[in-house]
Amino acid sequence: MDDVLREYFKGDNLAAALGMKIEQAEAGTAVVTMPITDVHMNGMGAVHGGAIFSLADFCFAVASNSHGRAAMAINCSISFFKGVKSGVLTATAREQHLGNRVAGYLMEITDEKGALVASMQAQVFRTQEPIENILAARKNQDGA
Repeated sequence: MDDVLREYFKGDNLAAALGMKIEQAEAGTAVVTMPITDVHMNGMGAVHGGAIFSLADFCFAVASNSHGRAAMAINCSISFFKGVKSGVLTATAREQHLGNRVAGYLMEITDEKGALVASMQAQVFRTQEPIENILAARKNQDGA
C-alpha cells in the first residue's frame, strides 16, 4: 500500500477507535482486521452488528479509494450469517466493477477459522478529487 493511502486513512478515527488495522491494500482490493474486545459487544454478548458493519465499511473505503481518487459510499447492503464472541475478524474487499463515476465492491467478513460471518455489497461515487489534495487540505487546516 502506498504512503499516500496509508496517510489518508490515519484520519479515520472510528476505525482506529475500534482497533482496525489495514493488512493489505492494492488497486481495488483490501484486507482489514479487527480484534474483538469488550467495546465491540452487544447486549447479548456477541459482536455488535454495527461493529461488523463498520469493519466492512472501512475495508470498502480502503479498496474504493485505492485508485487515488476520493470515493464515497452511495449504497451498502449487509447480510449477517454467524454470531461471533471472540477472536479477530477479517474483512476482505474485492472490486466487482470500476467505472469512471461508480464502482461496486463485495466485502466478506470472516472469523479466525475462515467461517463467513457477514457479507456486504456496496457502491461508491468516484469523485475526480485526488486523495493527495484532501491530505494537503487536511494538513493546511491542522497548521502542519
